[in-house]
Amino acid sequence: MKINKILIVDDDRDFLRALTLRLKANNYQVVQAVDAGSAIVMTSRESPDLIVLDLGLPGGDGFLIMQRLKSAPSTAALPVIVLTAKDAEGNQERAYEAGAADFLQKPVNNEWLLGAIEGALDVVQHVALQQIAR
Repeated sequence: MKINKILIVDDDRDFLRALTLRLKANNYQVVQAVDAGSAIVMTSRESPDLIVLDLGLPGGDGFLIMQRLKSAPSTAALPVIVLTAKDAEGNQERAYEAGAADFLQKPVNNEWLLGAIEGALDVVQHVALQQIAR
């Protein structure tokens, strides 16, 4: 069974630590980034299967990161779950338009987050299997 790798991008180090522990306890491999620049570098270096992305980051917001990821062929299909404390009004629609697989607000229910992650990874796996079958 493949262990999926998740990149968490958040500048709140306490939240980052807590979410890392939560995901590791659910059998995910976790890598971290704390700003926009390191998010792009870690995506390239680590090839995560999914990104959990905060919108308010130093060095550029989450929308900038999604724009860069979606414009590159190697990362265009990479699922991104936005997890932010920012108000949903306006940001949620904008996140989906930028290519987010899901939009969740902090504080987040563990089951909702894990469900969103599993759902996004299932979609990616299904698409990959369809491409192999062709």
